[in-house]
Amino acid sequence: MSADPAPADRRGSGGAILPHLRAARETDVSAIAEIYNEAVRTTVATFDTEPRSPEAQQEWLRHHGPLHPVLVAEHHGEVVGWASLSAWSDRPAYDGTAEVSFYVRSEYRGRGIGRALLTSLIAAADGLGLHALLARIADGNAVSVHLHEALGFRRVGVMKEVGFKFDRWIDVHLLERTVP
Repeated sequence: MSADPAPADRRGSGGAILPHLRAARETDVSAIAEIYNEAVRTTVATFDTEPRSPEAQQEWLRHHGPLHPVLVAEHHGEVVGWASLSAWSDRPAYDGTAEVSFYVRSEYRGRGIGRALLTSLIAAADGLGLHALLARIADGNAVSVHLHEALGFRRVGVMKEVGFKFDRWIDVHLLERTVP
C-alpha cells in the first residue's frame, strides 16, 4: 500500500483504474457507509437489508484494528471502494482466520478496483501471518467468484438457501485461501 498522495489520474490498460490504496480513517466513515448502503439497497453482495447509519459504520470501523484492517481505494481524492479483514469467530482457535469483504461504488465496478483492493487485502493478511482467508459470495455473483479464484481462493462448498433478500432465497458460495 502506498502512503503517497494520489496521482491526478492513474489508468491501467483497458480503462482500468489504478486506485490509490490506504488504510481507512475515521473521516472515511461516511463514504464507506454510502458505498456499503448502495450494496444493501441494490445487491445481494451483503445480506443486510437495512442501510447502516454513519454512527453504526463508525462503530464497525472501531472494531477493526491492526489485525483486521480496513482499506480504502481513492480515485481523484474520492473514496470509490473499500475492503476489510474481519474476525471469522471470537473463539481463539480461529485467530489465524479472517473473512474478506470488499465493495466498490457501482459506477466504478469492472475497472480493476475490486482486484486492487482484494490483492492488497491478501498481502496485508499474509503480512499479518494469517493462515486462512474465507469469502462468502452470494449466488449470482460470478464476477466475484472468478476474481477470488484468480487470486488463489478455491471453492469449498455451497450453503443452500441461507439468505432471504429481494423476495427470494439465495445460496452462498464458500471460498477459502490458505497459506501453503
